[in-house]
Amino acid sequence: MNPFATHFESLEEFADRVSELLQCPITIEDANHRLIAYSGHEHYTDPARTATIIHRRVPERVINSLWREGVIPKLLQSEEPVRVAEISEVGLGNRIAISIWRNKEVLGFIWAIEMNEPWTEQQLDLLKQAAKSAKNLLLQLQIRKNKKEERIQEFFWKLLTGHFPSPHEVIEQCHQLNVHVYPFFSVGIFQFQQHIQTQVERQIDYLLKTTQQLAVPLYTIDHQRLIVLVAPSSNIYGEAHIERFFRSFITQMKERFRVDIMMGAFGNVYECYTKIAKSYEEAQTVLKMKRAFPHQLANIQGYQHLGMYQFFDLLFEKKRHGDFHNAALEKLKQYDAQHHTNLVETIETYLDFDSNVNETAKALNIHPNTLAYRLKRISEIGNIDLSNMSEKVKLYIDMKLDKYRTT
Repeated sequence: MNPFATHFESLEEFADRVSELLQCPITIEDANHRLIAYSGHEHYTDPARTATIIHRRVPERVINSLWREGVIPKLLQSEEPVRVAEISEVGLGNRIAISIWRNKEVLGFIWAIEMNEPWTEQQLDLLKQAAKSAKNLLLQLQIRKNKKEERIQEFFWKLLTGHFPSPHEVIEQCHQLNVHVYPFFSVGIFQFQQHIQTQVERQIDYLLKTTQQLAVPLYTIDHQRLIVLVAPSSNIYGEAHIERFFRSFITQMKERFRVDIMMGAFGNVYECYTKIAKSYEEAQTVLKMKRAFPHQLANIQGYQHLGMYQFFDLLFEKKRHGDFHNAALEKLKQYDAQHHTNLVETIETYLDFDSNVNETAKALNIHPNTLAYRLKRISEIGNIDLSNMSEKVKLYIDMKLDKYRTT
């Protein structure tokens, strides 16, 4: 007979029943390692379980260790119990874990602390029965969760498109949807190489809900883009925390799930929730500039570090109605075309490296003396004073705008 073939009022009651039969502490988590039920138990428990109960989710350092030890990959591939050896550095004792499956989807996990004696086959069979019985209980939770997430998705798109005119309306809606309000936030975008399919959506959800580097209260998927609202704990170091989160997320998607992300970008950090649309627009600008200038902006993710590229759309629009003509640049282009030289490339690289002769020569693979000669010719042909910062900046911006026009 199946000892779990009965009605349970709650998952907590179910966890207590499993614990009673197996004579060990039990925790039940959803697919993203958030605690949804745990048993009471008089005997031993370890620091990892205690921290999970206190914070209502498995600590990130424990999750990372379980990935490194190959435990979670096994749980995502098999319906059989998995024995987990002690990982003392994160306070995790010996465990037996099993996934709760619905067809080919993992709904959650049951974790049992292995007490003094190794488990018998009968205990392992009981755990498998428990996992099968837990499926319906978790499905009920998932149905309620999906309905709520549909409303939250609509709310997030309204924020991204500037639908709410006042902060009061945003805060009120957050309270109605039980979305936590954070003091600081930024909108970020991850550009994937392909359209994001269902399996990748689950992997994204998993990483976003297990990270503890910063809060991600809202996210949505739009074709090849993942759009996130991130909430750093500090405004002073907020951008540094977001950059670290972006690097970590891109690395983990690649290492754990073999999913490549082309680039990431985020807008400025703000305090007023009506600025979410502005931060989103800034993040889109960063992506746009990174596509137009992949070499120069390869390591740039935040709008604040975009520098002069922040203004390119505005400058381009102004010049589009006027003239892109820059006399010095046109003279250098004509000279290059007639004499098969590369003076335009030389001056652009020179300005890219902030007029550093040695770095420029190295990048162009020429001797510094050769560079000095070219710079002299550039100054003569274009009638450019390379000691005048205003002239150099004007020429530099016009060269970049000229490239932007042709992308």
